[in-house]
Amino acid sequence: MINSGIPPANLASPGQSVGLAAVSKNFGETVAVKDLTLQVEPGEFLFLLGPSGSGKTTLLRLIGGYERPSGGTILIGGQDVTRLPVHHRNIGMVFQNYALFPHMTVAQNVAFGLKMRRFSDKEIAGRVAEALELVELNGLAKRYPNQLSGGQQQRVALARAIVYRPGLLLLDEPLANLDRRLRDNMRLELKRLQRLIGITAIMVTHDQEESLSMADRVAVLHQGRLEQIGSPTEIYTGPASPFVAAFIGEMNVLRGEVLETRVNDYRVKASGLEFTFLNNQPGQPGQPVIICLRAERVRLDKPGGPPLEPGVPAWNATIEFVTFLGAATLYLARPENSTALIKVIEPNASGQPLHRQGETVRLSWQPESPISYFQT
Repeated sequence: MINSGIPPANLASPGQSVGLAAVSKNFGETVAVKDLTLQVEPGEFLFLLGPSGSGKTTLLRLIGGYERPSGGTILIGGQDVTRLPVHHRNIGMVFQNYALFPHMTVAQNVAFGLKMRRFSDKEIAGRVAEALELVELNGLAKRYPNQLSGGQQQRVALARAIVYRPGLLLLDEPLANLDRRLRDNMRLELKRLQRLIGITAIMVTHDQEESLSMADRVAVLHQGRLEQIGSPTEIYTGPASPFVAAFIGEMNVLRGEVLETRVNDYRVKASGLEFTFLNNQPGQPGQPVIICLRAERVRLDKPGGPPLEPGVPAWNATIEFVTFLGAATLYLARPENSTALIKVIEPNASGQPLHRQGETVRLSWQPESPISYFQT
């Protein structure tokens, strides 16, 4: 576990800001990043989240100087670095495969960047020792990468990236090659380390859980564009587009149209189900809409179960699929007279699923449950 005390003075890092203004990157006719603008604050941990091909790794490489943008401006610490090569940017980089030198010991790998920067032997020895102590590898300095576990190799890569005190740390899916248990442990340790030394960090991932549990803010990318940026809570509870809504977590996405607009509310029909919404601007009757409701917000009861509050929509449904997830169960339930299969995630309070495939249930949700609504 990473040391949780005060970092050595040589390794504490005044995090630098990062600014991107209308940054684009084309590979021939392929647009990898398009007109992307965002600001990262000093000491912030920002995650770039998106599916394969969304442009997140290309964007990280542009910030690091491994690729040159086709257009736009990149600032690090207020300095225009758009055309600066990698070695002139004050950054540390951790690659997905860690990129350790197999013929070098742990200490030699960590010292490599310092040697390239012509630090004295005395300062190199001191900084390497401090970095290995910080990631709790000081007893493994003489080992080679093939003598280390995956988690230990990752710590070496982290130590090498921070040893020369960069103002910005870039991480390209550094947890992707670890098994689930180790990955979960390293999430906490990586966030601790970032907080401990105060460095600004930008991390690429396609793992929603990873970004929601670690990030200060999340930037969701889709087809080279920035779909939304915000805190994990903002992204999860208030998605800005149907893509973000469907990409983050387990979401029910229902397509339909406005049926009726009234003084205080309006009615929508989607996938055969009718909804009433309050205090919104739904558009005119016939307006196409998309309704998104998170699976954990849906409630399952026995037919004729506990009384519901007035106005709570409810339908009889048949459970068509059950998946046990350990702490919870995922159900797919089809309401009567509906074309939709509604996803429901229900905690296993008793240690086992409460409903079976083929069972008839009452499906409902509270009106105050966050429902994302989009005109199309």
